[in-house]
Amino acid sequence: MENKFIRADDVAQELSVSKPYAYKLIRKLNEELKAQGFITIAGRVNRQYFYERLYGAGKESK
Repeated sequence: MENKFIRADDVAQELSVSKPYAYKLIRKLNEELKAQGFITIAGRVNRQYFYERLYGAGKESK
C-alpha cells in the first residue's frame, strides 16, 4: 500500500528543489488544508492534495 503522505525528501526530489524549500511548500499546503478544516502533520502533506495543487491532477501519474 502506498503511503498517503509525501515527505520533504520526496517533494524536493520530485520538484528538483532544496529540502528547506520543500519544507516551505509543505507548510504552505498544510496551511491551506488547515483553513479547510483538515488535520495536518508537520513535515508531511497529503500526497493527493500535493499532486492536485502542483499539477492540477487528481491522481499521481506514473
